[in-house]
Amino acid sequence: MLKKLLGNSIWQLVSQADIVSKFVLLILLIFSIICWAIFFYKIILFSIKKRQVKNVMKDLRKTTNFDEVLSVVAKHKNTLPGYFLSKNLSFLKSMLIFDSETEKAEIGDREWDLFIGYIDQRLDEVVHREQSYLSVLGTIAAASPLLGLFGTVWGLIHSFVRISERQSADIATVAPGIAEALITTLAGLAVAVPALIMFNYCRSQVKKIDQMFTTLSDRLIVKVQKFVLK
Repeated sequence: MLKKLLGNSIWQLVSQADIVSKFVLLILLIFSIICWAIFFYKIILFSIKKRQVKNVMKDLRKTTNFDEVLSVVAKHKNTLPGYFLSKNLSFLKSMLIFDSETEKAEIGDREWDLFIGYIDQRLDEVVHREQSYLSVLGTIAAASPLLGLFGTVWGLIHSFVRISERQSADIATVAPGIAEALITTLAGLAVAVPALIMFNYCRSQVKKIDQMFTTLSDRLIVKVQKFVLK
């Protein structure tokens, strides 16, 4: 019963608010929808990509020669870690020099350094891609309280204007106007707090994926050194 009365009171305050306050509340509602949509989209992608990396590393661990490494890459070519390995191996192939006398593929120190640098660039690309939309969450988390505060200040100004018009400052005159003004602050905090939590959670997941791809690249380097450079 109390929740019903409280809900009705809040809705009544919203319906009585002026056009600017309603516009602020509408923007905050849109911000909230955007945040939740991005959050669910990102956590689904994070879950899929972490599982893909684990599967690739599991298969890569079982390889005993370079042909098997290439088979693992071909098996997972439609995944992000498979694409990551494919790009790096393609670059490595362009750096290799085949010795017809020893029938071995060789690579010089300069080319090896270029290969390591290329892997680092691909890692940066992966992290940059995973950070997409996080800036939106961060911006909404920072802007929502300020937007709510703007609505509150605007509402308070109108409340004092009403007081001056009625020339009365009793609680019956002041309370509704102040309540209408504060509702935007409440809405701003209701959007900002979850957005900040979502932003920090997604950022921690990006760090985990960064660590997983770093481990994957280290494993690739070990395999190359073992099967190609021996």
